[in-house]
Amino acid sequence: MGQVGQTRRAATYDEELGAAVSRAQGGDEAAFAMAYRIVQPALLGYLHGLVGRDAEDVASDAWLEIARDLGRFKGDGAGFRGWTTTIARHRALDHLRRQRVRPRAGGTEQDVLNLPGPHNTHDQALESLSTEQALELVRGLPRDQAEAVLLRVVVGLDAPAAARVLGKRPGAVRTAAHRGLKGLARRLGVGGEADEGVTDGASRTLGKSK
Repeated sequence: MGQVGQTRRAATYDEELGAAVSRAQGGDEAAFAMAYRIVQPALLGYLHGLVGRDAEDVASDAWLEIARDLGRFKGDGAGFRGWTTTIARHRALDHLRRQRVRPRAGGTEQDVLNLPGPHNTHDQALESLSTEQALELVRGLPRDQAEAVLLRVVVGLDAPAAARVLGKRPGAVRTAAHRGLKGLARRLGVGGEADEGVTDGASRTLGKSK
């Protein structure tokens, strides 16, 4: 499923998510658990792209803050996804500062050597990677591109929502996401087709995390 498809898929849950959040703010623990189940998979994928194996720990810290400040949230389901992602991003950046490391490049030459031969299509090559491998490769992109790809494809935020998380303009996020997906395709050792085909295939690979 391409980038637009992933965004639409995430949006289908927003009505249910918004209702669950509203009930959770009224003290309904089951509703909070439902909101968690809807948001957590994509949030964890996003964090994996930022901090790798420490994603679970960072997500736990983020959810503690989300639960603590839930009463302050105002908005719908889409807004909640953006709000929780912003909190998770802050915790991830705190974690990276504590570790005093930048996101590591997870892709290796062996990843490319293990791909199918050049006669296969981009989609076949991209599909041959596991979601975890794809996320590790994203971590090797420039920070702005990696975050744009993760927010747009994995979390499923639209450009304006992703821009609010990053404190940038929507156009800048769209550009960074497009460049990041092209870079991901290059890291996978594929090329020669139209840019749209490359970025759509990369989007489908990352979308498996949802």
